Amino acid sequence: MSKYMLIMRGTDESNAAMMADIDHLMATTREFIEEMLKAGVLLAAEGLDEPRQGVVVDFSGEAPVVTDGPYGETKELFGGYFLLDVASKQEAVEWAKRVPAARGSKIEVRRVAGSDEVPQVDQ
Repeated sequence: MSKYMLIMRGTDESNAAMMADIDHLMATTREFIEEMLKAGVLLAAEGLDEPRQGVVVDFSGEAPVVTDGPYGETKELFGGYFLLDVASKQEAVEWAKRVPAARGSKIEVRRVAGSDEVPQVDQ
C-alpha cells in the first residue's frame, strides 16, 4: 500500500460555481467520504481556509518576505486534500475521478514519499 494525496485545485470561477451549489456539493462530498471510509482507504480529508486568510512566505530574496493573500499571480489555488492509502497510483486516480468537484476544478494526484525515501544527512 502507498499513500497518495488528492489535492483539490480551483480557480476563482470554479470556486464561485462551487459556492453557488454548496449544499449539494457538501452532501455529495459527505457521501464520497463515507465511501472511502467503507473501502478503508481514507486517512485524512481537510479543506483549507479562504486564500485571503493566508499569507505567502517568499524566499526569492535575501530575507523571507511575507505577503498577505490572496496570491496575485496564482491562477489555481489549493482548496483542500484527501489522503488515501491505496494499492497503486491507478487506484488513487480512480478515486480522484470520483471526487465531487465543480466544473473547472482539478485534482492533483501525488504519491507521499515514505520516510525511508528522504535523503539522510551523515553526521
